[in-house]
Amino acid sequence: MEPQSRKINELLEFIACSPTPYHATDQLVTLLENKGFTRLKLSDDWRTPGPGRFFVVNHHSALAAFTLTGDCPDRDGLRIGGAHTDSPCLKLKPDPGQRTKNMEQLGVEVYGGALLATWFGRDLSLAGRVCWQDNGGEIHSGLIDFQRPIGVIPSLAIHLDREANSKKTINKQTDLVPLLTASEDECNFLDILRQQITQQYPKVMVKEIIGHDLFFYDTQKPTLIGLQDDFLTGARMDNLLSCFTLIDALIRAPESRNALVVLNPHEEVGSVSATGAQGPFLSMLLERLQPDNVKRQQMLARSLLISVDNAHGAHPNFMEKYDPLHLPLLNMGPVIKWNANQRYATDTVTGGFFRALCRRAGTEAQDFVMRNDMACGSTIGPLTAAATGIKTVDVGVPSLGMHSIRETVGARDFLLLGDSLQLFFSLDPGDVLWQGHQQ
Repeated sequence: MEPQSRKINELLEFIACSPTPYHATDQLVTLLENKGFTRLKLSDDWRTPGPGRFFVVNHHSALAAFTLTGDCPDRDGLRIGGAHTDSPCLKLKPDPGQRTKNMEQLGVEVYGGALLATWFGRDLSLAGRVCWQDNGGEIHSGLIDFQRPIGVIPSLAIHLDREANSKKTINKQTDLVPLLTASEDECNFLDILRQQITQQYPKVMVKEIIGHDLFFYDTQKPTLIGLQDDFLTGARMDNLLSCFTLIDALIRAPESRNALVVLNPHEEVGSVSATGAQGPFLSMLLERLQPDNVKRQQMLARSLLISVDNAHGAHPNFMEKYDPLHLPLLNMGPVIKWNANQRYATDTVTGGFFRALCRRAGTEAQDFVMRNDMACGSTIGPLTAAATGIKTVDVGVPSLGMHSIRETVGARDFLLLGDSLQLFFSLDPGDVLWQGHQQ
């Protein structure tokens, strides 16, 4: 198998096995351990653990992986990459069970800015984290994944809504209630969870389910499509593609560079949480890596963060939605994101650095600016930059159908982004590119 094909298959398998941020973190932990990274715990007493390769998990969903050379990182700074692990979806309510006539349904909340129309008529499964007590009263938690279609949100027939194709609106409370079963007998959802836990963990004793954090997801796997295998399409491309690419680039980079990747959940809902980009996770970690306050400030002043999050690619059916001089095209290279109002953290130095980095890696970077008459989204970039003072550039692969249940990106862009990020983590401290951003 060609190396590029192998890398694409690795990405697709990772996304397929990561229906929730919890599962994505768990998959990446396994990958890091297999590549020789050592796990550290925030609850343990450690400081500047290098030299070596390490990772830390916070609250089961935030992850930081880093390589330390043993030299003080305040001398040449850290090469930092950041992304988010969450995607817009439908999250199960705490008490979800609903019954209408003989039909059992599960109530959901809309998580993030999901493109809701795409959720109708899909084969849905359920995954996430469950908390339970055993017969002795001890509390446990674990990941579950039904891994098969167990629900659907049927559309209303066109005969009952003749304006569905012209004036369709979606009521988040009443229209987005997945159908689970049709039976004369009522089902208890907690019993269903208990059965699933027992199936996945045969030796576990479950006396009572005391909490769950569960999400519906599309069971259709991501895939390589197109007449010439041009595109990758699937759920959660935004932003698991970036997470995988950053971790893979860090693994492939030499151990002789001080580098760090941080992955946060909750970006799609504002990042305000214990594990989100507005939380303390990265700051706590940086304090561990350099306990001395002055030297830490020196380290941050010499560091650079590449915030990686999918960008809007130019949609051929809706070209009027884009600034006519900033049209990122699929399979034409990574995108630098710009915004005068700091919705993206790119400035002339950091944007220029990434453009030069891409050229060194064998590609050209594209530019994206939102139209002035449309609202602009944001990323973890400005939040992390504001919290740490680290110079930041916002980049990503161009994508179509962002926040749909299935999104589309260019297969070549994924590979080009990976090459550029690997080069970033590999730059020698004396390299003119690395020295250039510190001027």
